[in-house]
Amino acid sequence: MKPGDIQRLLDIMQQLRNPEGGCPWDQQQTYRSIVPHTIEEAYEVADAIERDAYTELQDELGDLLFQVVFYAQLAREESRFAFDDVVQSICDKLERRHPHVFGDKQITDADTQTIHWEQLKADERKAKSEPDRPHSALDGIAHTLPAVTVAHKLQKRAAQLGFDWPDEQGVIAKVEEELLEVRQAWSDPSARAAEIGDLLFTCVNLARHAGLDTETTLRQANRKFETRFRAMEQRLLQQGKDVTAATAGEMESAWLAIKEK
Repeated sequence: MKPGDIQRLLDIMQQLRNPEGGCPWDQQQTYRSIVPHTIEEAYEVADAIERDAYTELQDELGDLLFQVVFYAQLAREESRFAFDDVVQSICDKLERRHPHVFGDKQITDADTQTIHWEQLKADERKAKSEPDRPHSALDGIAHTLPAVTVAHKLQKRAAQLGFDWPDEQGVIAKVEEELLEVRQAWSDPSARAAEIGDLLFTCVNLARHAGLDTETTLRQANRKFETRFRAMEQRLLQQGKDVTAATAGEMESAWLAIKEK
């Protein structure tokens, strides 16, 4: 068996779950208990890519692959499906969604491919719709995703049907409108929360119209804030001040100095 053979990983997973000599922690896990770990591993993959940490990326991709193997082992134990079935499913899907590569359909550019891809996915969602539940263009969006990602997907689906502003000016005007409504509702905690939610939703729409991935854009903003805040702390220390004891004015002055750099 080669060191990188997937069968080695499958065998390790099976042994970890083995009631005789396996790992007690792995034996206790369920589909639901693993979900937080899967989400965390996916974000660690994204983090390694954003930092260009490709040595770390290799390890993080392995951790993410292990999550897939774990779910497949649980399903195998319950006679639902096995890892080979997972591989077969994605192979079938990729071939079905790329008829211009694996079939005789003619697609010459990426934009046409994107339109065709979205139509194929829409057809698949419609085919999977439950008989007792009306089909919707918004079907298939996982609400366990980060809220800004769900907002982006909802808006994108609606836009594909023409339910959208024609350009960014309408969205900017809507942001200003929502901000005004936040101010007007500020004295009412319940209404204030609802209006801030509307404002956040509209800001996601603005990012989408700018051609930005909202989740990535917000992560970059988080990183920028963290970098500047840490630099502000160091600047204050160089001035003989601890950030916990600094005044708001001192912190603002240090912050502005960092921004100017």
